[in-house]
Amino acid sequence: MVSKQTILKRVTVPALRARKGGEKLVCLTAYTAPMAQFLDPLCDVLLVGDSLGMVVHGLPTTVGVTIEMMILHGQAVMRGSTKALVAIDLPFGSYERSPEQAFDTASRILMETGAQAVKVEAAEGVAESIAFLTGRGIPVIGHVGLRPQAVNLDGGFKARGRSEAERERVLAEARATDAAGAIAMVVEGVTPDLATEVTAAVGCPTIGIGASSACDGQILVTEDMLGLFEWAPKFVRHYADLRGAICDAVAGYAADVRAGSFPGGAEEYRLGARS
Repeated sequence: MVSKQTILKRVTVPALRARKGGEKLVCLTAYTAPMAQFLDPLCDVLLVGDSLGMVVHGLPTTVGVTIEMMILHGQAVMRGSTKALVAIDLPFGSYERSPEQAFDTASRILMETGAQAVKVEAAEGVAESIAFLTGRGIPVIGHVGLRPQAVNLDGGFKARGRSEAERERVLAEARATDAAGAIAMVVEGVTPDLATEVTAAVGCPTIGIGASSACDGQILVTEDMLGLFEWAPKFVRHYADLRGAICDAVAGYAADVRAGSFPGGAEEYRLGARS
C-alpha cells in the first residue's frame, strides 16, 4: 500500500486561482514523458498544447491536430510529471459546434489521460461551452488574443489589439471567458497595455505569451525557449542553444563512426565479462 507521504500532490485548481495577483505562475509546454520529467519540478502548469502538431509532427499549423494526438501526448506527459497541473488543448474542430460536443471531447481527454484541465481558444459561442464544462466538473483554461487555430481566418500568426476594434473584441472575449468560469486565461500576442487591461478586468489568473510581464504568469513553447529551432517568435527569449549542442554532438558521432573510432573498447562487450 502506498503511504500518503509518498504521494506528491499536484497543483490544484483552487491553488492555481489563488495565484491571481500573487507569485507569478511558471508554465511551459510539454509533449513527452522525458521533457515532462525535466520541467515538472520547476513549473506550476504543464500545457500539452496543440502546438505539438508543429513542434513534434512538422505540421504547418495547429489545424491538423487530432484528438487522438492530444490524448497520446497527454498520457506521456502525465507519466512524466507528478507536481504540475497538466492541461490539454482541445484541438480545432473538436469543441466549436456546441457545448455538448465540447463536453464529449473534454471528458474523453480527461478520462483517457488523467489530466486536470483542458484549454480552449475564445471564439463566438465558446464562453457558453466553457460554462457548460465548468458546470459539469471540467476545469477550463481560456485563450484570448492571437488564436493559432484561427490562423486561416486571421491570415497568419499576427498580434492582436492594434486597432480599437480589436482591443474591444479581445477585452469582450476575456470578460466572457472569465464570467463563464475559466480557471485561468492564456493571453497571446497582444500589446503590453492591452495585457495589463485584460489582467485587471478578469478575476482569474492571466498567463502571458507575447503579452508582457503584466500577466499573472508566463508560458512559452519549451522547444522555442531552449533554442531548438532556427526561428522563433519575437516574444521568445532563448535560455539555451540546444540546436547548436545537438548539431555538434551529431557531428562528433558521425566523425567517429566514419573514422572507425566508435565503438571503441569502452563500448564493446568482452567474452566472459559480466557487464
